[in-house]
Amino acid sequence: MKRTKNLREKDDDMLPEYDFRGKKGVRGKYAKALKQGYSIRVTNEDGTVTVKQFVPRENTIVLDPDVKAYFPDSKSVNRALRSLIELIPEKSGKQIAEKKARYKVK
Repeated sequence: MKRTKNLREKDDDMLPEYDFRGKKGVRGKYAKALKQGYSIRVTNEDGTVTVKQFVPRENTIVLDPDVKAYFPDSKSVNRALRSLIELIPEKSGKQIAEKKARYKVK
């Protein structure tokens, strides 16, 4: 309790109604809505309103933070997935070679 009071004294500009003790935030609360798309309204100085629609591309894939640590860009993800594709037994070596040639994988 003393520690909370000390923090309260340091933040004099914090009003008492902004007391978040005992509250718990929800992680990813709006993530589902963002995946469906969203719009932004911009009010210009002349009074007109511009509405911009943002819809994620159809082939957008979101990596979890722990995975992103190993694959920071799309090139590294594609390289890793192509190496996994080679392990799939149903595909013949010829089909894999054709795909490699198409995408120019080194």
